[in-house]
Amino acid sequence: MVTLVFSVTATGILSDVWSKEWKTLQLSLQVTAPFLHVAAVSLMAVLSWPTALHFFRMNKRVRQVVVLGLYLSVLFSLYLVPLGMYSPCIKEAGTLGPAPTLIGHRGAPMLAPENTLMSFEKAVEAGGEGLETDVTISYDGVPFLMHDSTLRRTTNIAEVFPNRTHLDASMFTWAELQQLNAGSWFLSRDPFGTASSLSEVDRSQAQNQSVPSLAQFLEVAAASSKLVLFDLRRPPHGHPYRRSYINTTLQVIQAHINSSQVLWLPSEDRELVYGLDPELQQTSGLKASIQQLTDDHISRLNLHYSTMSQQQICKYQSVNISTNLYVISQPWLYTLAWCAGAQSVTTNSVHILSGISKPLFLMSPEEYTLMWILTDFVSAFLIFAIFTFHWWRERGLPFVSGSRQTHENGPYSKFRTDSAEVVCIGWNPLHSDPPAAAPIALPLVFNP
Repeated sequence: MVTLVFSVTATGILSDVWSKEWKTLQLSLQVTAPFLHVAAVSLMAVLSWPTALHFFRMNKRVRQVVVLGLYLSVLFSLYLVPLGMYSPCIKEAGTLGPAPTLIGHRGAPMLAPENTLMSFEKAVEAGGEGLETDVTISYDGVPFLMHDSTLRRTTNIAEVFPNRTHLDASMFTWAELQQLNAGSWFLSRDPFGTASSLSEVDRSQAQNQSVPSLAQFLEVAAASSKLVLFDLRRPPHGHPYRRSYINTTLQVIQAHINSSQVLWLPSEDRELVYGLDPELQQTSGLKASIQQLTDDHISRLNLHYSTMSQQQICKYQSVNISTNLYVISQPWLYTLAWCAGAQSVTTNSVHILSGISKPLFLMSPEEYTLMWILTDFVSAFLIFAIFTFHWWRERGLPFVSGSRQTHENGPYSKFRTDSAEVVCIGWNPLHSDPPAAAPIALPLVFNP
């Protein structure tokens, strides 16, 4: 029974993981498929040499038909693959929109501990246009930044409060939270493999980071005129601010930043929030009909990159609803988001993506069609020539008029045996004269 439960659970987890990985693979093909097509056709052209060689040396017709049929079926399939290929980066010249703005995911987590003031300052320095974080309410009503439900991963709570590591982060007072170190884990665990590249000054600064409050975070954003995007966790049952956590958060926002800079993501009591502060940019984490989004005053969507669709992004943009995709940290994925028309992306690598001035892959339909036709035509010509060469050679036909046949000029011609070079030798141990009726012909090759 335990084995069955374990198997079912493991299968479910793996299915979920691989479904996401499969979607990422499909997206990667939208960038790499044109080049993979050229590489695959080129490989088939190279394989035509051994295929043709073995084809013409096979004695059984059935084997020849199987080998040639398999080879040609794969080849023609590759020739036709571009008919079903789609990429938003194959588009008419002049239709590419502006590059998506960059929103630092928990700041710049590759350069500093996530959700710390240092991380957000690094994101601003790297060129981020917005900052993303997660907000929790302390037990005494102070909104602070924390992504996880507990403090174990990103603080030293095991050292400071060893008996309370399992508690929800919101069950600690602000004074208790201020006793925690929120940066040393970054240097010891090195989540992105980038800690070793930090300067001594940055390492020292990271080592001494603390848990920041929402007010401190908003002051950093306000000073640099950056957008703010955050999710808000509702406190658990028994928390004194479980019912008033939204009002508490709104009060801090209105006191420290212009509300128009805030992308309000929480969906709970959205209508109430809009009534209290209509300048907030209402942001939804779910796709819906345009009518429903309009009724909810949604001005921006915050969607996972796996839901990326150029058609849907354009549809939402037509009614002034922007699309932000998360979490995009690889240049090729940023290229796809750019070509698809996304207005912004949440990223772990602001410092890398800010240096990309144009998509990694972009061509017009005419250019792609020309590349496709040339690739197929040149490979077909080479394959035909290679098969013709092997057919000609295996039949010993002359390649040049008046030349000797290939079997006479081939690499093994020096081992050829001519009749003039054969000496008939007969031998019998019982007779001194060899009998004429039992000769043994041994070739003697003379190479003066």
